[in-house]
Amino acid sequence: MDAIEAILTRRSIRSYTDEPVSEQDIETILHAAMAAPSAGNQQSWRFVVTTSREMLDAMAECTPYGKMLHEAPLAITVCADTRDLRHPQMWQQDCSNAAENALLAIHALDLGAVWLGFWPKMERVEPLRETLGLPEGIEPLSVLAIGHPAEGQPPVDRYNAGHVHRDRW
Repeated sequence: MDAIEAILTRRSIRSYTDEPVSEQDIETILHAAMAAPSAGNQQSWRFVVTTSREMLDAMAECTPYGKMLHEAPLAITVCADTRDLRHPQMWQQDCSNAAENALLAIHALDLGAVWLGFWPKMERVEPLRETLGLPEGIEPLSVLAIGHPAEGQPPVDRYNAGHVHRDRW
């Protein structure tokens, strides 16, 4: 699958088989995530890889939108180390870039995933922080629920020429 095809056909997948995701695929996903651009090349991202059923079930309870974590065999929490950043106001963008790279890699590997947003919803962040034992200065941006798809989603063309302005608004 080429890059344009991956971008145009990636969809959020919320239902998975019970087949585990291989360590090789996890490493590929993390390599892709860490290939993302970041402000001043600060690479503020950090990742928590979760495969424990007990932990995945606990993470599902940290957000009202996390029920798919009860069947996902894998979650990757995208966090930022906010201690001593050269560009502290940019970590959300850094980590969003890494998360999107991960989602595209997941799709290219014929896996499925959905982005679960946590930051800046502190009522979600704090329970997740406690569940994962995150130290001070590590901020969770999102959780990617990942697995072998048990559902398919057709591509959707979201292009809207009315949202494009040339030279000026």
